[in-house]
Amino acid sequence: MSGVYLDYNASALVRPEVQDVMSRALADNGNPNAVHAAGRRARARVETARAQVADLVGADPTAVIFTSGGTESNAQALLSALGDGCERLIVCATEHPCVAEAATASGKPVKMLPVDREGVVDLMKLQQLLAGPGRAVVAIHHANNESGAIQPIAEAAKLVRAANGWLHVDAIQSAGKIPVSLQELGADSLTLSGHKLGGPQGVGALVLKDGREAVRMIHGAGQERGRRAGTENVPGIAGFGVAADCAARDLPLAGAHAAWRDAAAAVVKAGGAVVIAEGAPRLPNTLFMAVPDWDSPQQLITLDLMGIMVSAGSACSSGKTKPSRAILATGHAALATGGIRISGGWGTVEDDWSRFAAAWVGAYEKHRARQSTRAAPASTRETA
Repeated sequence: MSGVYLDYNASALVRPEVQDVMSRALADNGNPNAVHAAGRRARARVETARAQVADLVGADPTAVIFTSGGTESNAQALLSALGDGCERLIVCATEHPCVAEAATASGKPVKMLPVDREGVVDLMKLQQLLAGPGRAVVAIHHANNESGAIQPIAEAAKLVRAANGWLHVDAIQSAGKIPVSLQELGADSLTLSGHKLGGPQGVGALVLKDGREAVRMIHGAGQERGRRAGTENVPGIAGFGVAADCAARDLPLAGAHAAWRDAAAAVVKAGGAVVIAEGAPRLPNTLFMAVPDWDSPQQLITLDLMGIMVSAGSACSSGKTKPSRAILATGHAALATGGIRISGGWGTVEDDWSRFAAAWVGAYEKHRARQSTRAAPASTRETA
């Protein structure tokens, strides 16, 4: 890929090892539920991947349910908690929309769990919310997809456990970037997505704590031990497994991104940007920054024309910029439409971060100069 790709939190570049195993699976794609030789080879690929994904989060392979991706996995987790007897939901204010919207769609009462100005959940408020009537399922992502802020999941788990609740942890962004252990986090359910790890899009996993059961969302045959019907996506699952294996192998190297990220942050801050969640523990690969006077889509287009690929901290729909959930929740309303996220991954080098920072600062200087010219009285412009 030409240019500088710094959008790994949206979708990581597919690793060469993944491309190789998927090509081989596509060339020998038997149905994994068939008893003949091709079917047995396909089944072996699925079960190998199941073990690889389980190893990444310290779980037993039997706890892993393969799905179509993180969105489905999160929805199934919440429905499973409600099926277990939970009567209400407590959702982190900066949670991914697929969790927040699934909670609302459940028809059960939903309370938002606030975060502080660094994007970290308020544990005292969580304790208060858990004291309400009825069992609760609490959804807190391990790390925010925009800011990279890491949540105190183990501490939250103790509160949820004491209240006889169910803790669901979306670990889609954190897995492969920092250590993730189902047991150490204390989660009842945990979700993963293949394409965040350098695997293919369209495959994910729900991982359940021992003793927790999944509610089926898709009915039919008995695939995934009866917990999700439909013929398994063997090439995708095989790629997911290899991506998980590579992510576990490369985990000791992931921390190196923090120094590159921080050096770039210093440059853009000097150029006028505000770094969101700078005071919180963050994923080492993630920089979320904002300015009040340059909308996200304009920044993205400008950078893209300079060969730098990053994401908006907000979604753009019909030409209108929507405020970033993460920025609004942390109380920085004036910055909510000017956020961009820069995120590295397995193929990123230090120079990518340096090139981004220099490009952004130069572009922002030009943007402000244009704004200044437009704001000047006509007589001043004519004299100039």
